This record gives sequence, structure tokens and C-alpha cells, in this order.
Amino acid sequence: MESEARTWLADIQQAITEIRVFLPETVDYAHFREDLKTKRAIERNIEIIGEAMGRLLNYDPDFPINDARRIVDARNRIIHGYDTVSDAIIWSIVKNDLSGLETEVAELLKSDI
Repeated sequence: MESEARTWLADIQQAITEIRVFLPETVDYAHFREDLKTKRAIERNIEIIGEAMGRLLNYDPDFPINDARRIVDARNRIIHGYDTVSDAIIWSIVKNDLSGLETEVAELLKSDI
């Protein structure tokens, strides 16, 4: 794998790590909804993940990450359709989608793809 692709994967991994720091498992949805700084920090890191994913797809349209296009679409919605993004959408992404992406990225960084 070229160094640029590794850099973008590392950026995704770093953004996921930051999300985990900003939103530990002990934080519940009610607290998340009330914490504007945390919400914005999480949104920013999802934007970074989506931007890095977009770069990976430009590098290789068949880059082997599940839901890569959906990840880019989430980034675009946060940035361009910010008024249509609810707390529930962001919460769902973090709680339902992040772990799978985290695993995929870690495996790709270990491999020679």
C-alpha cells in the first residue's frame, strides 16, 4: 500500500481514537445531547473520517472498506446539510458503525494491501 493510503488510514484511526476519548462508553445519550463541545468534536472527527475515506476512494475506487461511500456521504451531509443532521444520527454513527470501521482500518494498516 502506498504511503498516502496508509496516511489516510492512520488519519481515520486517529479520528476514531479521538471520538472514543471525547465520548467514552460511560456517557449516555442525554448527556451527549446537552454537551455542545462534545457534539462538535465528534462531528469534526466524522468529517475527517469522511474526507480521508474520500481520498482513499479517489486513490482506489475499490478500496476494501465496507460502506466507504456511505462514510463519505455522512461527511458531506454534516458539512453541506448541517441543518439536517440530528444528534440521533451522530449518536447512531458512533454507537453502531465506528467499531466495525475501527477493526477494518486496523487490519488494513497491518496488511500489505
